[in-house]
Amino acid sequence: MERYVLGIDNGGTLIKAALFTETGRELAVASRPTAVLSPRPGYTERDMEELWEQNCACIREVLAKGSAGFGVDPEAVFGIGVCGHGKGLYAWGKNGKPARNGIISTDNRAWQYPEQWKKTGVFDGLYPRLCQQIMACQPVSLLAWMRDHERQVYDSIQWVFSVTDYIRFRLTGEAWSEATNISGSGLMNLRDARIDSDMLEGFGIGEAAAMIPPVRYSGETCGAVSAETGRLTGLRPGTPVAGGMFDIDACAIAMSVTEPEQFCTITGTWSINEFIAHAPITGTCIAMNSLYAIPGWYLLEESSATGAGNLEWLIQNSFENEAVPEGTKLYAYLDKRAAEVPPEDCDVYFLPFLYGSNRHPLAKGSFIGLTSFHTKFHLLRAVYEGVAFSAKSHIDKLLSVRKPPGAIRLAGGAANSDLWVQIFADVLELPVETVTGVKELGALGAGMAAALAAGIYRDYREAAAAMVRISPPVLPNRDVFPVYRQKYEKYAAVCEALDMVWNRFEV
Repeated sequence: MERYVLGIDNGGTLIKAALFTETGRELAVASRPTAVLSPRPGYTERDMEELWEQNCACIREVLAKGSAGFGVDPEAVFGIGVCGHGKGLYAWGKNGKPARNGIISTDNRAWQYPEQWKKTGVFDGLYPRLCQQIMACQPVSLLAWMRDHERQVYDSIQWVFSVTDYIRFRLTGEAWSEATNISGSGLMNLRDARIDSDMLEGFGIGEAAAMIPPVRYSGETCGAVSAETGRLTGLRPGTPVAGGMFDIDACAIAMSVTEPEQFCTITGTWSINEFIAHAPITGTCIAMNSLYAIPGWYLLEESSATGAGNLEWLIQNSFENEAVPEGTKLYAYLDKRAAEVPPEDCDVYFLPFLYGSNRHPLAKGSFIGLTSFHTKFHLLRAVYEGVAFSAKSHIDKLLSVRKPPGAIRLAGGAANSDLWVQIFADVLELPVETVTGVKELGALGAGMAAALAAGIYRDYREAAAAMVRISPPVLPNRDVFPVYRQKYEKYAAVCEALDMVWNRFEV
């Protein structure tokens, strides 16, 4: 009997479930949006009950598609894995209900706390164990904010979850902290891979030590589908559920990143740029170290909310009602129109900071250099390039501590666009590889964790050899190197100039 795994990916705005064979063939995909709630500028939340209901709906749909299209029996689903956006906060109450709305990783309400901890020396004192910069959207900052602004809610929390841990908890009824997620939270002693209560006391949230569930790794079994979940989803009760992982780890695993020479970039809502190493690298310009999905390895990461979500905003506001030729898909049409604007003729710069910044905590999305000559297609081209420029700023930091890779492996929204892949290759001056045959890389990575938990494969290297296929590289065009070098210098200069202005803006 053929065996199948189910991967579930909870992003910042969209839930996706995908059914895979044990050889990585993607059989069926289902997706559901969840409403993003913005009660105040800089706040991004979601209803945790709605999130669970939409996960159940995705699972039911993908199982139905697998049954109708391929005759997949839910009994043949050997394992389930969950991944999701990192950071943010999903608090479960002592009353057996969500303590409040979930907080998404694009939230900026707690931006002052990292600043205060740096000014007072708290951060410097804890950095040797943290091995990472503190961000406003991390649980450590959000818990401190909650302590000061929602004390009743803070005192009611039983479990502090990532979105991955929350959905797995609802699937199984068991509370665990998965290693890749908790290690990026600001709550862990990363050097020794443990929770230190004195660290949390240093941040003024010592009580939170009791809110953190025990830690397990991504490929370990963390419970099984409960009878109630079986009733809601159609899954077989008792099906093992893996620890799962942070979606940036899931995409890296699904791109077969199992060696330190490899390098990957993911352009979803966030721009994630990363490689793996045997130990954290501290005392450099690199912001984030965390535990990788493969035990014994660390993930070195440079990231910000400056990815393909910026293009979605432009589409919604300028291209949603575009007269697209019959038989042509919108994204293919946009690629064609953006390609008609040569890079040397588009002296417009887009700062892709609509949802956050890698420059300044209060930076805002901006177009610079507009004149009456420019059209919305110049803006479109500028967004493609601005996202690539932001990624380059992260990648340059990472490459300051290692040799350049032979190629960049690219995933996320940009990887679906031939033009955008070429722009990345040209801006980075490196070949770009993508994964073939699979659209939902995060779900595939989660499915690979499920395959480990179910005993189908011994480790991620074995799973990747069976389930992942890498495309031939897209080569950079040397003729445009001088153009993009000059444009990137201007982009960086504009960012630097505006860094002195953003403090005049509110969150």
